[in-house]
Amino acid sequence: MRTAEWPMRPLGEIFDIGAGKTMSAAARAGEDKVPFLRTSNVFWDRLNLTSLDEMAISSDELEEKNLVPGDLLVCEGGAIGRAAIWDGSVERISFQNHLHRLRPKPDMVDQVDPRFYVFFLQSGFTQLGIFEGAGNKTTIPNLSRNRLAALAVPFPSLAEQKAIVRSLGLVREAIDLQVGSLELAEALRRRVMADVFSKGIRGEETRESEIGCVPASWDVVEFRAIREELRYGTSKRCTLDSATYPVLRIPNILSARIDPTELKYCDMASDEAERYVLADGDLIFIRTNGVIERLGLCAVYRGTPGKALFASYLIRARLLPGVDPDFIAYFFGSDVGTSLISSRATPAADGKYNLNTGIIDSLLVPMPLLDEQEEIAAIIRACDQKTELHRKKLAVLQELYLRLLRDLMTGEITSDQLVVPGDVHGSAV
Repeated sequence: MRTAEWPMRPLGEIFDIGAGKTMSAAARAGEDKVPFLRTSNVFWDRLNLTSLDEMAISSDELEEKNLVPGDLLVCEGGAIGRAAIWDGSVERISFQNHLHRLRPKPDMVDQVDPRFYVFFLQSGFTQLGIFEGAGNKTTIPNLSRNRLAALAVPFPSLAEQKAIVRSLGLVREAIDLQVGSLELAEALRRRVMADVFSKGIRGEETRESEIGCVPASWDVVEFRAIREELRYGTSKRCTLDSATYPVLRIPNILSARIDPTELKYCDMASDEAERYVLADGDLIFIRTNGVIERLGLCAVYRGTPGKALFASYLIRARLLPGVDPDFIAYFFGSDVGTSLISSRATPAADGKYNLNTGIIDSLLVPMPLLDEQEEIAAIIRACDQKTELHRKKLAVLQELYLRLLRDLMTGEITSDQLVVPGDVHGSAV
């Protein structure tokens, strides 16, 4: 391991470790409140400040328990060891006692880049296993101050610390940019869906209907009017890694598309399987789920007819001619469609929500002419393709980051061997 080449020191010899303020009823009710960070705000090498709690803290106490830019925050509980650097984006802020605040000791200020230790802690806790057993074995595992101070960590030169931080930081920056691009693509998809299902694409007048605003020429009909058949899936147990038929299950059904990974298989006689085989263009609904937002999601099967089956927690709809299945799948994945489904779902004793064929048949759907259905589906499909492209780029960058993190910390590569491409930022957009 790389740590065999670097000098090692206890973390407590490099950093002063400060304790945060304990939340109490008095702190919750008092005056002069300031925001504070909790473990829920701290992730590996990033902070989520969208939700900040507040507590009352005196000026004298705040002076001791404040945060300044560059402070290293380490989670005591929860995902123990998780660490990030405070960026100074809030002027007056403190931290709760479930976080440790690490500041370089005065004689270490010129020898330490705190972000290097964020990266090393991430690798040590999540990849290398060198801190296994670092937490106290209590009902709720936690990383006490004494155990944190005693952790043996590497102490390379400041130049090497900074070189590693720069290399990993560039990839993290590219990841952040890609996350932003993905969020924008997803927001665009939602906006496009809201517009096309309420206004259409022909620029015509709109009218109010049972499902809200729709173009004046569109019909609004019950689902039963556009389908040929509804059928529950097979209850045959799927335990084999490979067999005659792949079987689509709830995890494979996403909004308007099928995820073909982690399929299970079953053997079944062909005459029995005939009831459950999927044809190209079949619509598959999730009929039971503990997550109401997933209930009723449907995807269109695009594959070889007769080669795949669907499981009992799904319902297959075979549509009539003149109905584009992608248009219907996209509608049920829109805000209006999911709202219609959730309003009709039946709560079950196990905390799940259920649909049945009767409920699905009674759901209202908009019905433009087929050519407009197909054009709308094509527009949303283009949004999906853009979103999927960003999702794949993000996955590649995340894999690159984790491999680079491990290789730098184990010595598979050294910082002077690493050449970060100059267009790493461009790869994220």
